[in-house]
Amino acid sequence: MSTPTLEAARSLPADVRIAAVVAGRKRRGRRRWLVTALLAAMIVVVFVASLMVGKSFYGLDEVIRVVLGETVPGASFTVGELRLPRASLAVLAGFAFGIAGVTFQTMLRNPLASPDIIGITSGASAAAVFGIVTLSLSETLVSLMAVAGALLTAVAIYLLSNKGGFAGTRLILIGIGVAAMLDAAVTYILSDAAVWDLQAAMRWLAGSLNGATWSLTLPLALASIVLIPLLLSQGRGLDVMRIGDDAAASLGVRLSATRVTAIVAAVALLAFATAATGPIAFVAFMAGPIAARIVGPGSSLLVPSGLVGALLVLVADLLGQFAFDSRYPVGVVTGVLGAPYLIYLLIRTNRSGGSL
Repeated sequence: MSTPTLEAARSLPADVRIAAVVAGRKRRGRRRWLVTALLAAMIVVVFVASLMVGKSFYGLDEVIRVVLGETVPGASFTVGELRLPRASLAVLAGFAFGIAGVTFQTMLRNPLASPDIIGITSGASAAAVFGIVTLSLSETLVSLMAVAGALLTAVAIYLLSNKGGFAGTRLILIGIGVAAMLDAAVTYILSDAAVWDLQAAMRWLAGSLNGATWSLTLPLALASIVLIPLLLSQGRGLDVMRIGDDAAASLGVRLSATRVTAIVAAVALLAFATAATGPIAFVAFMAGPIAARIVGPGSSLLVPSGLVGALLVLVADLLGQFAFDSRYPVGVVTGVLGAPYLIYLLIRTNRSGGSL
């Protein structure tokens, strides 16, 4: 049966058209909830697997006992102090990268407008490398420097792109230019770094979960508790903004308030995630488009994108640890996955336009 034309649809009675719209919304809603549930289930499975496997294998019963607070010889330290913080940080950071990335992509109506493309992650990296190499700061202060660098870079990009009114394309182009300058600054700082500082900086720049501890995980967890609900509260406005600023304003969306709140929350969340793990490449970039493909049109992508990001980081970390002869940081694996996807998305965007 062929798809009815627009003219044929308009010729149908009003109650039939309304019923079709309602049925379509229910169908999209069911698909969104099903995809969300499947993603959450997959995250749980991979999370548990990451607690069980390693140089020493622990059964599910031992893992559950450790998580519940029991003392299990060997497993209490390996699972409770090494694997559990690492897996928890992977989920939190992946969710933060995913939801922050899709916030920018939705707001700017362009899948290329992720924070690691438009320079915000580069700001965190430049500040962290400066703190490690030039100032010889402690790990905690380096994390604070990364947060401050991301926030200041986002403010600078927004102000530079807001001359004569906000324009998404201008923000993307300015962000790419700022990212290039900051990456050059990082290269210059590293060129004069001592060997021990260079190693520390390169480990941070690679994006890694090695050395994950509860002290690194806690600040990101607290930031997520505050910032993720704030982002979700702007979900309706962001979804309506996909159809254009004029149309969104006519539907009652407060453009400036929605845009500023979303940017501040997304950048802060991204900054805390980057401070904890380093810039895990391409997660913020890939999560939104992948979620859009599996959820379908007409649904909010914030939560699905966060779940996709968490799953990407968990799976990439397991692959980096156990799939190769050598162990690789999670950022190396996501970089290998993300580079071909960037090329594919560039080709697809050039053919069909820039929206998710």
